[in-house]
Amino acid sequence: MIDFHRALEEHRQAVNALEGLIPQLEAIARRMGAALVEGRTIFWMGNGGSAADSQHLAAELVGRFTRERRGLPSIALTTDTSILTAVGNDYGYERIFSRQIEALCRPGDVVVGISTSGSSPNVLRALEQAKALGAWTVGFAGKDGGQLREVADACLIIPSAVTARIQEAHILAGHLLCDWVEAFMMDPPRGSTHV
Repeated sequence: MIDFHRALEEHRQAVNALEGLIPQLEAIARRMGAALVEGRTIFWMGNGGSAADSQHLAAELVGRFTRERRGLPSIALTTDTSILTAVGNDYGYERIFSRQIEALCRPGDVVVGISTSGSSPNVLRALEQAKALGAWTVGFAGKDGGQLREVADACLIIPSAVTARIQEAHILAGHLLCDWVEAFMMDPPRGSTHV
């Protein structure tokens, strides 16, 4: 039987770990805000639950988080079944995200790869492609960060070995970023694209 008390304590530990990651969150938020001010796009990707988180967070920016404002350019690379199945069939599953990055990403965009293990080959390959195109890359990982910590420009690592707890902290981190970015975009600095 599941021990609810233990699960809740694991959740608290994972969420509390974000307190120590605030400087990283702020740096990521600033880069996202600067990219959006410059007319760039924020891309999200991941597998399974991380795919769902990607769609969720892209929707918060295109739609709204808590404030009425213009839609912000944000795309989840997990949603187009024709692209995913065509690329997977023709080039292999490891290229389902990198091929989209090749087609859509521009210098100055922000590309976020979510992988609880930090070792998802398709996420790693896409982040490498994004860096080659001049995008700024972010990793959301768990455990020790895996290869994602080496590939991404910034990597937010939730120090837990439990996938569900990592995902719970990832969505909270994503919500914090969306909240910051949304507030920033409603009153960006005048006369400068740098934050």
